[in-house]
Amino acid sequence: MEHLPVMYAETLQQLDIKSDGVYLDCTFGRGGHSQGILDLLGSNGRLIAFDRDADAINAGRAQDMLLDKRFALKHSCFSELENIVSSEGLVGKIDGILLDLGVSSPQLDTPERGFSFLRDGPLDMRMDSSAGVSAEQWLFSVDEKELVKVLFEYGEEKFARRIARAILEQRVKSPITTTKQLADLIEDVVPIREKHKHPATRTFQAIRIEINKELDELSTVLDQAIKVLGPAGKLVVISFHSLEDRIVKRFIRNESGAKHNPGKLPIKEIDILKGVLKKAGKGLKASPQEVSENPRARSAVMRVAEKI
Repeated sequence: MEHLPVMYAETLQQLDIKSDGVYLDCTFGRGGHSQGILDLLGSNGRLIAFDRDADAINAGRAQDMLLDKRFALKHSCFSELENIVSSEGLVGKIDGILLDLGVSSPQLDTPERGFSFLRDGPLDMRMDSSAGVSAEQWLFSVDEKELVKVLFEYGEEKFARRIARAILEQRVKSPITTTKQLADLIEDVVPIREKHKHPATRTFQAIRIEINKELDELSTVLDQAIKVLGPAGKLVVISFHSLEDRIVKRFIRNESGAKHNPGKLPIKEIDILKGVLKKAGKGLKASPQEVSENPRARSAVMRVAEKI
């Protein structure tokens, strides 16, 4: 399936591209959003994109946009954002940051990556296949208590204990090495089916989040985004499940409200710390037309904030 950038028009509108601005696309994917940003930049504008997925970087290096002197593509994870911006001498000068979270269509549609229970392949699930442990390795060594915790917290899976017990019983007999093995095992032990949702959906999400430390990376990049944005710089985040959206929503709320030190009473104006972000409306959803053309946009939520 062709990779379609989610909420493409809304992203460009909310970033409010300035001709000579400096922008970051922290999730390059297959370059859809990046190309849109470049098309709106003038000759003095700049775009730095990065992705932790080597396949995305290799695909980007084969595109014409890499010949554009306004554009730079780097193989890196979220937590390196501040280092990347600092190395370019651009801290406090960034006009917009885009975070398009979740798994891309190419990742889901490539069986060898092990992200999808719909396609049989090695049980990998790493965003960066060159680093860390695979889902297969993690499932072979994790203890039952930790596995239950991950499935329940990251997958919001109510049958976490039942699934964890089945995984541990199976690995005593033989390792779980493929996506189909894991999906079939889960399908056998989950007693209730959710409408329009495969029984393995929540477990695959939970393991992927744990393997890639996705929520930790998200919290880190949000903190760093505030540091590198310039005045009136825009932060645009597209999330695809409630755990991500909750972190983003809470972060924007916490950084956009007035704060004070409760130990100092009475509170004086000088003691009140002003928020560094300005919330830009409520969460946006993909249009019905986009959802009909790209079903993966159905769960997308966009949140936007502006640096004060």
